[in-house]
Formats: sequence, structure tokens, C-alpha cells
Amino acid sequence: MNIEEIRALWGPNYYSRYPAIYMLLDIGKLEERPSDMIPDLKGRLLKLIPTMIEHRCSPGCIGGFIERVVEGTWAGHIVEHVAIELQCLANMDVGFGKTLGTDTKGVYKVVFRYRDPEVGIEAGKAAVKIVDALFNNRPIKFEPIITRLKEIREENMFGPSTYSIIKEAQSRGIPYIRLNKHSYVQLGHGINQRRIQATMVDNTSAIGVEIADDKEQTKEILDEAGVPVPRGESVDTLESALLVANDINYPVTVKPLVEHHGKGITANVKTDGELKTAYNSARKFHELVVVEKHLEGYDHRLLVINGELVAAARRETASVMGNGKSTIRELIDMINKDPRRGIGHEKVLTKIKIDSMTKRLLKQQNLKLTDILSEGRLLHLKSTANLSTGGCSIDVTDEVHPQIKRMAERISKIININVMGIDVVAPHLKRPLKETNGGVIEVNAAPGFRMHLEPYFGKKRNVAKPLVDMLFPSGTKSTIPLIAVTGTNGKTTTVRLIAHILKYSGKSVGMCCTDGIEIGNQMVLEGDYSGPSGARHILTEPIVDHAVMEVARGSILRRGLGYDESDIGVFLNISADHLGLGGLNTLEELAELKSIVVETVKPGGFAVLNADDELVMKYMDKVKAKIILFSLDDTNPALLAHVSNDGVVVTVKGGNIILRKGAIDMDIARITNVPITFGGKASFNIANTLAAVGATYAIGIDIKTIQTSLVTFNSSTGQLPGRANLIDVGSFKVLIDYGHNPSAIESLAGLIPHLTNGRKINVGSGTGNRMDECILDFGKNMGKMYDQIIICDSDPRQRKKGETAKLVRKGVLSTGFPEKNLQMVLDESVAIRTALKLAKDGDLVVIQANDVKNSIHIVLEYKENLLAKSKS
Repeated sequence: MNIEEIRALWGPNYYSRYPAIYMLLDIGKLEERPSDMIPDLKGRLLKLIPTMIEHRCSPGCIGGFIERVVEGTWAGHIVEHVAIELQCLANMDVGFGKTLGTDTKGVYKVVFRYRDPEVGIEAGKAAVKIVDALFNNRPIKFEPIITRLKEIREENMFGPSTYSIIKEAQSRGIPYIRLNKHSYVQLGHGINQRRIQATMVDNTSAIGVEIADDKEQTKEILDEAGVPVPRGESVDTLESALLVANDINYPVTVKPLVEHHGKGITANVKTDGELKTAYNSARKFHELVVVEKHLEGYDHRLLVINGELVAAARRETASVMGNGKSTIRELIDMINKDPRRGIGHEKVLTKIKIDSMTKRLLKQQNLKLTDILSEGRLLHLKSTANLSTGGCSIDVTDEVHPQIKRMAERISKIININVMGIDVVAPHLKRPLKETNGGVIEVNAAPGFRMHLEPYFGKKRNVAKPLVDMLFPSGTKSTIPLIAVTGTNGKTTTVRLIAHILKYSGKSVGMCCTDGIEIGNQMVLEGDYSGPSGARHILTEPIVDHAVMEVARGSILRRGLGYDESDIGVFLNISADHLGLGGLNTLEELAELKSIVVETVKPGGFAVLNADDELVMKYMDKVKAKIILFSLDDTNPALLAHVSNDGVVVTVKGGNIILRKGAIDMDIARITNVPITFGGKASFNIANTLAAVGATYAIGIDIKTIQTSLVTFNSSTGQLPGRANLIDVGSFKVLIDYGHNPSAIESLAGLIPHLTNGRKINVGSGTGNRMDECILDFGKNMGKMYDQIIICDSDPRQRKKGETAKLVRKGVLSTGFPEKNLQMVLDESVAIRTALKLAKDGDLVVIQANDVKNSIHIVLEYKENLLAKSKS
């Protein structure tokens, strides 16, 4: 079998509403060998992966998938289920999957859900190897596959603290965006966002964090405030460490001045020899080492959020109890078999690793891993009680003395950290620290939550709740209105018009489209951002209060939507473009793909649909949101039916754009006063305007603002580059338009005759990745409209240079277009300059631009040169 393509779909997509892995799989000769033809495939599959029995598949019962295997199914389908199960065995439960055939024999689309994209892709690749081995009766090592998936999971997945915050946020409808591969996360969107890095939040005091990182400064501040802390000093030489230890008397604790997760800490150091070892260990993590009096008692963690103590836990070091029979190594192995222990943060407890700290502690007690530990003897394997080193926690929140509670809350304000972990050593927390000779040993600016969320013993505490309460107090918004626009033609114009109306109303708008990304009135990134990357940029911008996004076919197919749901979804039209790409061969399939944009609108939002397009209207019943229809014909039966059901429509009546709600018609604008309609001659832009009116009305913009905005939006190179830009160049005109499919060319047919009385000269180029038929139709439409045609080849894609141009030429000539009026100039820039030189008084040069920016530059430069010549 061969994986032809595999990628992660980030959001709702053509195949599911979940993030999913898409795999294009060629099963080769196995197409002729379904599972019922493979001897004992069922038995070998279940022996290798017994949990496959739980898969229900289409029968809908436990063992249903195995029934399909026995009855006969294809290798691609089995790959789907194995990929799902591999992720589950790596402790990332998923359940969704589907396998679809293609037009190519033996090639399948295998789609399955993932929790982490890298794990999902690796699981897909591993599943192919496993199934291939099963079908060909070859051995395969299974455990290393699961181990590798767990390793990737640990590298990529959120830790328990970050995950708990995200989970709490999601329970309130607050979306999140991961900002790096670690724990830097945005909660909410745009201007309403908040950011966290693990348990540190965006308004955590930088000074407070710096103080917390400096153990000596922390102790000095707390000591001055009357908080019990152990005596000690920071040193930079072993000699100084020995002097301090002998001054404050053994036992002491030795630790780096700045440390995390207990690294480099050695507690209960009793001799100069032990001190030397502990000092060298600490120096690995910082040049300054703290030597302080060792406090007797248990290690406790107090968690304070937003100035309030929310949890307390006692932490116990990783240890084993001797039984008089087993070696120390065997005892550790027995402890690690506890199902509650896992790799890293995957479970309540972490498996105990035999590291340098463990070996040092054994050496101090003249023990080796091969020694048998006497019955009843407790052996501590770590010098710190961190959960990440195998320790465990016991919830003691309800035992905390009120005085200790007040002390903890006071410390958080003294150091000024809004999410703080305070480490206390004391026999217990039932009495004030001064009574038990306890003390505060350090504070932490990014405390872990796992010990409170899932204690080994005691009550679980949802400590993520007070943190999210702090970030998003009751009544606080977390999202911004999001408007998504899709269709075949007119997307960029509609997106730009909607953004213009919103900006005119005083909104701070983030817009992404095929031209780039605009924040406010500034283009911050140029290029095609009509997909998830554009959405991500907009939603992470902290000044944006409204998002407007163009959603193109390719982005949905390749990566899915860049968001989970929108407030407004606009579906403009469907026509022949991009057919034959990505497995979409019909208009119906293309419409189904683009319909995702309106099907994922929030139930309380609005879907704006083109009632003049039958394929668009086909998806009206699948929309969960409220609906606004638009049409160029106010007698359209769909409009009449929608109005009779109290729906809202936008249409044209008596030369006016109107918004109809029930029996009331509200005049929006005279069509001739809307510049982009070219006096009502550009019907395609009238339709785009109707869609924009519907979208902005739905989002809450008042009618007066919409009216004023429409008459101030022009089809200029500044406001709408490459979209029907009409430029006077001396005695002739130039129209620059990005339209690159047959319907886009056809839509100009009603406008072009009204612009000039002279010849119509065209510079056009087909797009190389389109089907031959579409390119030929592109040429045919050009041949019907123009007097002079110059064909270039500015976007050949996978074709050889000139191949697309020849197909366009063939289409042009098939209409009876005179060959003498047709030129082939493959370079777009040269073709444009050639057309400009051909133009005479009263002519119109229409440039179907691929490189819009360069095309505009050439035309304006030519205009300037003409002007300069006329003055000389």
C-alpha cells in the first residue's frame, strides 16, 4: 500500500465537523483481496490489537467492525479503524472515521479524527504498515508503535494544568487558539481575548515573577513581612556553602537560586560530604546555590488564585516499601505497574524514573538497585516531592488553619502574583506555622494544577474554575462577531464591502481575503489568506472587534475552516471553477463543500443565501441558523415564501436596493448611486451588494450607516484592487479584473458594452490546474466578447509553459473569432504593454489580471508616461 497524501484538517471540513486526518491511500493489489479472502485475518488482528473488538462500525454493536472484516471489507477501511484504535491506545480517545472510494480504482480517502495532528498522522502511517503486514501475514512489532505515539503525545499535548484551563473555558463556550507547540494559549478572540502560558496569565506581574524566581529575594521580602521562612544564604562556591551550613547547623536543604519542577534540589543534607554532592547537583541549574535550614515535616502546596486560597495539598516523595523479598529495582517496577501511573502527565501519577537523584540517595545509604529492601523499610527515591518525579499528592484543603489561609493570601499580594503556588514545609496545616516550626520555603509564579485536580487521595478540586473566573468575570464577552463569505465569484468584493460598512460604523475590523490581511485600514500581510492561516491571524489580533473572512474552496479542502463556527455565513453562488481538483468533479460536489460555511453558523446567527442560485438554495434546509435571502428578482418564489414565514430578504425593486421584512420595505440605496454597480450595469456587483447588506444588517449595523457606506465604496485600485477597476488612460480606458473562470468572464459581458464605444481588447490567461473543458470554455467566452485578444500564460501550475494558452486559443477560435486578431504573448507584463500600445481613442482594454498589483502598476506607469509626453 502507498500513502499518496496525508495531512491534518484543522477545523470543520468537507468530511466531518471535527478536526480530522485526511489520507489518500492506494491499496494497490489489495483491491483484489478483500478481508474475507485473507486466511485468519480476524484472529491475527484481534491477537495483535484485542481492543478492536469494541469497534461498532456500521452494524452499530460491539464487534460490528469485526463482523465487517469477516464478511469482507477493503484494506483502506481497516486502516481507518486501526488508526483510530492506535490513538486510543496512546490515551487520546477518538471515535470518528470514514473511508470513501475515488474515481481511481484501489485509491481511497481515509478520514479519521485526531486529538493531536502529529499523533494522528503518525497513527495513520503506522496503521498502513500494520494492515499491510496483516494482509501479507508478516510479523510486526506493535509495542514500539504505541510507545512512539505516546512520546509524540507528550511532546505536543497540553500538560494537565493548561488542559484543565482550556477544558473549563470550553465548557463556557470560550474558544481557544494554541499559539505555539508548548503551553502558550489564547482564550477567546480578538479584542476579547486573554492569554495564558500554562498557569501564568497575561496580566501576571513581571516584577512578581522575577521575585518568585529569586529564592533569596523572596525569603528576604517574606521575612521582613513576618512570614516564617528558613534561615539561609545563596552562595557561589563550595567553601561558602560549607560555611553557611555549619553556621545554621545541619540538616540543610540545597537548591539552585532559580529552579523549576524540583530540579537540582536536595533536602535533609546532614554532612559536609553530602553537601558537596548536593552543591554540585544544584550548580548544574544555576551559578548561585541556596543553602538553608532544613525544615522537618511534609511538603505542602498552597494554591492562591486572584488573592484567594483555592486548594492545598500535601506532597509525598516517590518511595518504595520493602517486603524482604524484592530488590529495590523490582519494587520500583511494581510501583510503576500501578495503572494510575503513566508517562509524563498522561495520568494521575507519573512513573518513577531511576535517575541521578535516585542513585545519589541510594549511595548515601550504601544501597544498590540490586539490594533487597528489608520488610517494612521505607525508602525515599527522590529528595523532592514533585509529581513530575513520581511523587503523589493528598488534598488537605479543608484542614488549612484560617491563619495559614490568611498568610497565603497575604503572600500573593505582597509578591503580587495572581496565580501563585506557595510551598510550605510543616508537620501539618491544622495549626499556625509558628506553632509547628514550619515555614514557607518558596513561591511559584506558574504552579502546576495536577496535584489539586487529581490528588492520589482526597477531594478533587477544579482549580481551573477560579482562574477562568478571574480572566472572564460573569458577563464578560470572549468572542467577536465573525462573518464568513464563500462562493465561486464575488467573495473578495463582498468581504471588502462588508468590512467597509463595519469600519464606517466605527468598528475595528480584521479582514482576510485572497489579497491579504487588513487590520483596520492597514494591509499587514499580502498574499492569499482565504483560509485557516488568515482566520488565525484575524482572531489573534488584540485590537479587532469584528472579523470578516473570505473562505475559498481550496482552503476548506486542504485544511478545513480556520474557526469552529461563525455569526454570519454568506453563500454567494456556485459555478464551474476548480472542478477536477481534490476529487471534486461536479458542481453539486463543489456546492456541498462550500455549504460548510453556512452549515457551521451558530444557531443564533444568520446564513445569507443567494435565492437566484439553485445549488445554493439546496442547502437552505441544512442551515441551523436564521436565514436571510437575497435576489435580483423581487418576485423570486423563494423570496416570497421566505417573507411569508417572517423571514428577511434583500432584493431590488424599482431601481432601489430594499430590505424587506414582512410587509415593510426599507429603502437602502438607489442602485445608480452605488459606485461598484457602474450605474446598475454590473449585475454581479449588485448581487454582491445585496449580500453585504444582508450580512451587515444581520450583525446589527443600522440602516442609515449601511446606506451611507454603500455610496462611499468604489471599485478603485485602492478600495477594491483587481475587481473591475476602471482607469482612464488618455483617450482610452482600462478595466482590470481578477476574474479567472468562465462565469467571471461571462459576468462582465453585461458591463463592458456600456463602458466605451470603441474596440474591446482583452489580455487573458487560463489557470493551468483547471480541467481542459473549463479552460476551453474560458476561451469561448472571451471569443464572444472581444475584438482583439492577447493570450498570456501567467499561471501554468502543473502544465508546461504555453500549454494552457494553447487551450484558451483553441476555445477562442472555436467561436469563429478571426485568427488575425489573436496574439500569443505568454508573459503577462509583456502582454499588458502590448495591449496598451494597441489601444486607440475610445477603446477599452480589459486585463484579466493574475498579478493584480503588477498589472495596476504597469497601467498607471503607462498613464503617467502618456501624461508626461502630452506636457512636453
